[in-house]
Amino acid sequence: MTPNNPEDRYWQALVSRDASFDGQIFYGVLTTGVYCRPSCPSRQPLRKNVRFYTSPEQAERDGLRPCLRCHPLATLGLDPQSARIAALCRYIEAHADEPLKLEDLSRQSGLSSFHLQRSFKAILGVSPRQYLESCRMRNLKVSLQRGRDVTTAIYDAGFGSGSRVYEKADTQLGMTPAEYRKGGAGVTITYVSAETSIGLMMIGATDRGLCFVQFGESEDELLAQLTREYPQAARLPMAKPYPDQFESWMAAIRQHLDGHEVRLDLPLDVQATAFQLKVWRYLQSIPSGHVESYQEVARAIGRPSAARAVARACASNRVAIVIPCHRVIRGTGELGGYKWGLARKRTLLDLERAAVAR
Repeated sequence: MTPNNPEDRYWQALVSRDASFDGQIFYGVLTTGVYCRPSCPSRQPLRKNVRFYTSPEQAERDGLRPCLRCHPLATLGLDPQSARIAALCRYIEAHADEPLKLEDLSRQSGLSSFHLQRSFKAILGVSPRQYLESCRMRNLKVSLQRGRDVTTAIYDAGFGSGSRVYEKADTQLGMTPAEYRKGGAGVTITYVSAETSIGLMMIGATDRGLCFVQFGESEDELLAQLTREYPQAARLPMAKPYPDQFESWMAAIRQHLDGHEVRLDLPLDVQATAFQLKVWRYLQSIPSGHVESYQEVARAIGRPSAARAVARACASNRVAIVIPCHRVIRGTGELGGYKWGLARKRTLLDLERAAVAR
């Protein structure tokens, strides 16, 4: 039962480290003289020593200072540390083609290497190195799309060797650099659409696995979504009779949507950052019929302050159901967002719970 007293709700948010309350409330600890965001990873204080506030100004009028661990002002864009990290991000983006090291970034930010790592992860949910690599990968994509030759594009983006790029090709490009350079030319994506219990669904697959499982109102709308990612890929309607492997994938998805408890352990060919991949793999471990909050997922993957980044990773999912982002809800118990509509999210959860209860 949800507590009726606002302070009881706030206390529950503190206890559960619910990031959905970040920026809405702040709690002060009178014995330490600091105030924090609800998701602060520090040790839980005694209830009698806590005061709740709806703004930083209220906390500071009581003589409290912002926590150096969770940076509560960052939730409002007021934290000088947050501004410093934002400026460093702009620096990384502008110099991604250079051999940046942690010591270089430390000098640029004016923070020690230790505090830079901790602050960067707390605010962005990824390390400086991961952010740098994402910038380089983005620059590589732009160069390849503009027709630059693969070797030049790789080195111009700042990668020290081609092997490192090819290691990441499957997860961050979805294909080799040469294939991506051609906008997917040379890659064949076969697709088929079908009516399901929760609406029209389209499935697209390469020879490596599923790359597209989405719901929409029409086949034209879904095909347009598929086209946007790889405009030059060969997109072919799947000819009948469908391959046996594809028939088994479809059968598993249909059984799941029909309310049977089927584990969708299907091969995927999806693009992802390192962080997204970590989130998606964890989502696939959540049992059917169960839900977790964005904050719980963040803690489970070792990034307790990255609840919002988890939410963004869920929103970036291109393979509905197979990566079950519908099993992640807000810490308040509300469903939260779902790119294919909250009605579908609710129906999926109801179907899974009914199947588990049988």
